[in-house]
Amino acid sequence: MLEIVYQDNDLIAINKPHGLLVHRSKLANDAKEFALQLLRDQVGKHVNPVHRLDRKTGGVLLFAFSKEVEIEMQKQFQEGLVEKKYLAIVRGFTPDEMEIDYPLAKENGTLQEAFTMFRTLERAEIPVQFGKHPTGRYSLVEANPKTGRMHQLRKHFAHIFHPIIGDRPHGCNKQNRYFKEHYHMNTMLLHASSLAFVHPLTAEHINITASLQPEFERTATIMGLNLEALHNFSVK
Repeated sequence: MLEIVYQDNDLIAINKPHGLLVHRSKLANDAKEFALQLLRDQVGKHVNPVHRLDRKTGGVLLFAFSKEVEIEMQKQFQEGLVEKKYLAIVRGFTPDEMEIDYPLAKENGTLQEAFTMFRTLERAEIPVQFGKHPTGRYSLVEANPKTGRMHQLRKHFAHIFHPIIGDRPHGCNKQNRYFKEHYHMNTMLLHASSLAFVHPLTAEHINITASLQPEFERTATIMGLNLEALHNFSVK
């Protein structure tokens, strides 16, 4: 059963597990289950995804029960009216706060502006040497993308040399291989923690949050990150 974190007459949101595709895709013929079909069968109603999350990203995934609400919500996403927050564990010690203003290319090569703000919640080290560094260093960050480009957070954190752990192909192969071989981690440590927006029909201010998935928490524990801090992250 999918975890439903919000539902009204027009919208429904789940806490998507890592590894679950939103819908069928020719790029992932190995997948047998999809959030769209699972949720439809679970609630017994047709649902329409109003945005996307990568297969390896967990967290808040929003659907609409009607085409009208789907279109209205998609407009809010396109116009930057939806506040999105993510939690990620990245390589290295990140600055306390930072703004990343770095254009990203579409598939046809056209550049699009892309802007991300983030703040560091916690830092941790593990006693494993990677290259010239005597320890593995990591940061837990809360990221707020102001634009919605494909793989924006993955590309932005790679651009500042703090790739998300478990990210392929934008991440660090040495780090990803280590966590897969030693801790059997096959996911990416990126979690869509909250969505905030104005309801398109009722004008109510909606704030939807989703708790961390077990794989994220397990890896955070291995790294020595404070789980109490993870459970009490800010969604302001």
